Amino acid sequence: MTTTPSRYLYIVASETGSIVSRAIRQFTGAKYNHVSIALNGTLHTMYSFGRRLPWCPFWGGFVREEPGYGTLARFPDTRVRVVRLPVTEGQYRVIRDCLEEMDRCAGRFGYNYLGLFLAALGLPCPCRDRYYCSEFVRDVLVRYDVVPARRFGPVTQPQQLLDELPEGELVYEGVLNDYPPLADRAARLRSRLVFAAG
Repeated sequence: MTTTPSRYLYIVASETGSIVSRAIRQFTGAKYNHVSIALNGTLHTMYSFGRRLPWCPFWGGFVREEPGYGTLARFPDTRVRVVRLPVTEGQYRVIRDCLEEMDRCAGRFGYNYLGLFLAALGLPCPCRDRYYCSEFVRDVLVRYDVVPARRFGPVTQPQQLLDELPEGELVYEGVLNDYPPLADRAARLRSRLVFAAG
């Protein structure tokens, strides 16, 4: 592709410390076992496939993740690695439209539990309108020509997504709530509350 990158996608790998995530980490040995995609560096909204309810890992599908809400509020010490990936304006627009359309029709999309189980064995198991997190992010990046399909194997785990994106730029690694744009926003909100109370 000869056009010049003018926008960025943000790939956010995370580790909540939940029982499920610890079990996956024990099995895979990977530092991060969940991955999301964001359209801007504030990370106020991220898209992925995961648990729909913070307390129930067994009902999943397409989710919009927001720091301080839902599962991320339940696990405030969630650690992340944020990688910025250059895309063209055209790629950015079609990916944004795709994610927003999926968000509007979120009930149509389920979680690929069988695919997740088989992925641990290195076996692909694509299902229509069903994904697990890294399968979804990989599909978006490949479908819209952000990276070539040959970059990844038939099964892609969250850590592998990070490892196979050499054009990505590491923006942040640490506790999600300490990520500068989020921490700055939280500080501004606290100062407004103090001012309003005073």
